[in-house]
Amino acid sequence: MEQQMQLVFAGLCCHDAEPSPTMPTKPPDVDALIAKGAIFYVSHSGGKDSQAMYAILRERIPHAQLVVVHADLGKVEWEGVKEHIEATIDHPLHVVRANKTLLAMVRHRHATRPNVPSWPSSATRQCTSDLKRNPIQRFIRQDMKARRATLAVNCVGLRAQESTARAKRPEWATNKALSRAGRTVWDWNAVLSLSTEQIFATIRAAGQTPHWAYATGNERLSCVFCIMASRNDLANGRKHRPELYAEYLSIEQETGWTMFAGESLADRAEAV
Repeated sequence: MEQQMQLVFAGLCCHDAEPSPTMPTKPPDVDALIAKGAIFYVSHSGGKDSQAMYAILRERIPHAQLVVVHADLGKVEWEGVKEHIEATIDHPLHVVRANKTLLAMVRHRHATRPNVPSWPSSATRQCTSDLKRNPIQRFIRQDMKARRATLAVNCVGLRAQESTARAKRPEWATNKALSRAGRTVWDWNAVLSLSTEQIFATIRAAGQTPHWAYATGNERLSCVFCIMASRNDLANGRKHRPELYAEYLSIEQETGWTMFAGESLADRAEAV
């Protein structure tokens, strides 16, 4: 665990990336943030990266300054996610929910804009913003107000190895949406540099196992049928959630729009 900590916290005093309006010229020092009473909010999806991130942070951040929050996606997420998170953390789990669901969003988009693709895409990921980021940011604002806190860190489990786009993400950035009304909030991609092997090693070092879906062959854990999922994970979702799979196919027929550009969920899930 100590070795994993060193990997994550290495380079906090210097940063090679070019500065931008949202990226600090010098990333903040974690110990200094702790000393100033910053609250560290761990966005926990139940996936391997979130689990490893929490295992690392709980070794460094004082217990009272660490808060775990999960955005509940309802029936479209893998079964047992909340139970898995609760079994692998030492903190209360704060569960937030949007006032809508993914499938309701797809149907609403078709009803109001029938000539526009009904499903989210990599370019229009309102599922992430509306169902995950916004509810979590709302919780952070409310919780900081209740604590009378003015300094916080939003910890997210994105990793550079997952995609070219994520590899371009900075480790630290100013959260402009939350840094208002006297608040200063940082976004911290705390496991950005870790490999998949290091993530699983961190989980093992904590004496834990990942969510059961990984043991059945899943590579990632998000929605059962995610627009960013591999064909392998879509096929695995079809195997374990046939009733949800049938509902997705039904909505494709209902809206006339396939889940993927020019390719239905069936094309991808059944091709494996």
